Amino acid sequence: MSKQSWIHGLKLGARQLWRDLRAGELRLLMVSVALAVAALTAVGFLADRMQSGLWRDARQLLGGDAVVVSDQRTPQAFVQKAQVAGLQSNTNVSFPTMARAMNSPDAATSPAASTATPSAAPPATRLVALKAVEPGYPLRGRLEIAGQSAASIPPEGEVWVDAALLEALNVQVGQMLGLGERSLRIGATITREPDRGAGFMGFAPRVMMNMADLASTGLVQPASRVSWRMAVAGSDAAVSQFLPWAQAEADKPAVRGVKVESLGSGRPEMRQTLDRASQFLNLVALLAALLCAVAVALAARSFAERQLDACALLRVLGQSQRTLTLSYGLEFLGAGLVASVLGVLAGYGVHLGFVQLLVGLVDANLPGATLQPALMGLAMGLTLLVAFGLPPVLQLAQVPPLRVIRRDLGSVQVRSGLVLVMGLLGFAFTLLMVSRNLTLGLITVGGFGVALLVFAALAAAALFLLRRAVPDESAPRWLRLATRQVAARPVFAVVQVSALSVGLLALALLVLLRTDLIASWRQATPVNAPDRFVINVQPEQAKDFLAHLNKAGVQSPDWFPMIRGRLVAINGRVIGPDDLEADRGKRFLDREVNLSHSAVLPGHNPLVAGRWQAEEADGVSVEEGIAQALGLKLGDRLGFDIAGQPHEARVTSLRKVDWASMRANFFMLFPVSKMPDLPMTYMAAFRSPEGVPGFENAMVNAFPNITSVDMRSTLAQVQRVMDQVIRAVEFLFAFTLAAGLMVLLAAVGASRQAREREYAIMRALGAGRSLLAQVQRTELLGIGWLAGFMASAMALLVGWALARYAFEFAWQPPLWAPLAGGLVGSLLAWGAGSLSLAGVLRQPVVQTLRQAAQ
Repeated sequence: MSKQSWIHGLKLGARQLWRDLRAGELRLLMVSVALAVAALTAVGFLADRMQSGLWRDARQLLGGDAVVVSDQRTPQAFVQKAQVAGLQSNTNVSFPTMARAMNSPDAATSPAASTATPSAAPPATRLVALKAVEPGYPLRGRLEIAGQSAASIPPEGEVWVDAALLEALNVQVGQMLGLGERSLRIGATITREPDRGAGFMGFAPRVMMNMADLASTGLVQPASRVSWRMAVAGSDAAVSQFLPWAQAEADKPAVRGVKVESLGSGRPEMRQTLDRASQFLNLVALLAALLCAVAVALAARSFAERQLDACALLRVLGQSQRTLTLSYGLEFLGAGLVASVLGVLAGYGVHLGFVQLLVGLVDANLPGATLQPALMGLAMGLTLLVAFGLPPVLQLAQVPPLRVIRRDLGSVQVRSGLVLVMGLLGFAFTLLMVSRNLTLGLITVGGFGVALLVFAALAAAALFLLRRAVPDESAPRWLRLATRQVAARPVFAVVQVSALSVGLLALALLVLLRTDLIASWRQATPVNAPDRFVINVQPEQAKDFLAHLNKAGVQSPDWFPMIRGRLVAINGRVIGPDDLEADRGKRFLDREVNLSHSAVLPGHNPLVAGRWQAEEADGVSVEEGIAQALGLKLGDRLGFDIAGQPHEARVTSLRKVDWASMRANFFMLFPVSKMPDLPMTYMAAFRSPEGVPGFENAMVNAFPNITSVDMRSTLAQVQRVMDQVIRAVEFLFAFTLAAGLMVLLAAVGASRQAREREYAIMRALGAGRSLLAQVQRTELLGIGWLAGFMASAMALLVGWALARYAFEFAWQPPLWAPLAGGLVGSLLAWGAGSLSLAGVLRQPVVQTLRQAAQ
């Protein structure tokens, strides 16, 4: 092409784009592209900003650039190495303990004073997370008290506490708090603690004290379970030099109970729930994009069919095929660019809604978004249009001039109806990139690709049967005409049914998975879940303790013995942390863990392998995750060191344990009712009785040696997390519903031009509007039922794969879904047809026939 031809083609494309935009010819196509881009960029912007915020805040969450955590005083080698590297260091000590209110004369004397006067009310007590800090804390982040930045740490003789502790103990700032052998003045309330952990004790009320006061409390003894955390901070080069050395030092066999935390080992709260939510948001965005791809393909084909006559006229007037190819290519690329930009802007606005819905989980002051999600959205929009919309439109350049007098020439070829399959191959790679989860992307994209082929094959088979079973003359006229209408356009009928099926598949999949996914989230932390854990109940106290709970109205508590032991051998071979590669397995072997026994398999621990045989003396059931980390299999013999006593057992079963279930769970569980030769204590998990004031104080004073952990605030927080995540999921769910509507409108509206001509001829031959309305309604209901039935049946298969391999939750497919899907599909197709084909029967016959003849 010459330069002049290029300029002419570009001008022609620009004029056509402006004309078709004003006429609304590209409306459905552009809305479909904008919806796909908006759904994907909304999730992309949120993930991008959260990732940037994570790296920004990671140092504050750790309290430094790296932290050395140990169960004894930090080894001197780590302290000296930090000094040599030029790093600042700061150490704090944290552990759970019981605090008591000292706001009464009896409580103020000594911890045991409450037993001296039987008539006196016992002092209020509460399990707290005690932290002793040194001057200079924190190295990163900001400590705030009473809403203001703290200039230093608590002075000697004073503690700072969470506001929740004041309410729990009914004390005020300025009063005394009992910790071990000391009484310390409450100086302020903590409103922000940068390095607060998200572990089991992270939800107990914080009490912060000066390190200089710790020894006088008498709480830290040689066998006490205390966490020492040495934080370091400095230049990136110095930290990069310190971290590999520290990790290698911690991995040495002679160094036990030491681990290193850095930016790459954060502790995100409620990881499982938020990971599932993120995956579901990605799934919704992927489905919206797939639906919009179908809508774009159908809308582009419909657009091409409406432009056939204009192209033939342009060919008669001398326009070359190259010029028409350039002009239509420019028109579509311009429309795609405009739609993609609008989609990016809409996606940015939607992600701001996500941030507000997830406030509390997501920092509202996240860093600004980068250009990557916007560029990905623009690329997605253009890819969507080029892969699915451009092929049938480019066929316009091949329309012969002779079509001006012979309308049967130059129709859009059948091969453009297969553009859904061809375009999906190019589109799938982009979808896998934005899915951020290979398993999720492969199941979704692959499942839809296979589903499309299955739908086309089943639709062709159904059409073949329909053509052989056309009702005879005794059947009603509307039924005969409807079946013949469908059978007369076999290829188009297959494309229409397949498109409707894909749209309904996405909607059915989301409806089914959304309901069960939300149910699984709530089931993991149900409203009636245990909200209190009690540990360290001595064997001689067990009977009295259970009687105390029963008297207070506690129903069916989880009750398990706790045995502290260490795994020392597998199949007769001594094993240590250096023998394993998995970090989880190394940590398991590097410490004592809680073991237990029960002749009855806990109902919340389903078996995944092996069998549970009650009273099997040498058996042990292992949690499947730790079995993988340790490389265990059924039949392996394990050797334990339990308080100096050797004990052997054979792996007889593997259990699935949900550690977020707020229930009592153990890595190793012996299937016997008694193990009298081993030292043990007991633990209980139960829901606190309602309407029993002072329940915890009475329990702790009746059994002063126990440790009671109140998880009510934790449970409430988890439920709030669920509600926020569910709102965000439902918010994006609207995008897919809108995309599904676009598919329905495009699929039904694609036949509008052909229906107008056919109905005009039938009306000219004497058919009434009521008869044609019955024909149209029957055709739409039949196609909709077939599409809905096939889509729902396929949704059960794809949903099962997603639930099992992507979301990892148990799912029972509802077998009634195909029948319900057929009914819903019929109603949706009829509704979409009523909107898309509303004017077909009202248009005058003469006008339709004149347009057909022009």
